[in-house]
Amino acid sequence: MIISTTLDSLKSYSEFNHNRTKFHSFQKRLLDIVFSILILILIMPVLLIIALSIKLTSPGPILFKQLRNGKDGQKIEVWKFRSMTVCENGSAIKQARKNDPRVTKLGGFLRRTSLDELPQFFNVLQGRMSIVGPRPHAIAHNHYYQSRIPNYNLRHQIKPGITGWAQINGWRGETETLDKMAMRIKFDLDYIHNRNLFLDIKIIIMTVFLGLVNKNAY
Repeated sequence: MIISTTLDSLKSYSEFNHNRTKFHSFQKRLLDIVFSILILILIMPVLLIIALSIKLTSPGPILFKQLRNGKDGQKIEVWKFRSMTVCENGSAIKQARKNDPRVTKLGGFLRRTSLDELPQFFNVLQGRMSIVGPRPHAIAHNHYYQSRIPNYNLRHQIKPGITGWAQINGWRGETETLDKMAMRIKFDLDYIHNRNLFLDIKIIIMTVFLGLVNKNAY
């Protein structure tokens, strides 16, 4: 009788967690769609000005499209405004560094102010990304770090985000040491473990007021 009761309790708890996860996923997707549409309507003039500025100031495409790992490690195409003179998308990709010669003058401003990330709201509407989640890394970087940082690939349990818990806590930009990337992963996994709608809203608000301009974004 005791064993049967325990098994029934475990089953009920598992079903509760499953239903809670499904409900949170529904809430999160609804937030993503509504917020992205509103933001894109508001910033459309800014998008057009940035696109025209990129076209007039340096040769190359307006958008930089790069394959990255999304939920469950699936490959997705992530969009950004082009901020460099190159469009690297291969097996060896260098992170942007301070005074990186690949970054254009306009690109440096776009990166420091996070304006280069704005096209990712279209990725959110496509369902490839979420507004809040672990930032997607280049596939080449994932291959490098997954064998060096324990539980690294657990960050791919959910959709990647435009902003995240790690970013608003200061772990944004260049990760030139393994310890810095390990700290970013720690915050990513903390978010995955504790995620809920109110935490997402908190991260969005903190991103607007604290995270748009960052000295570590090269």
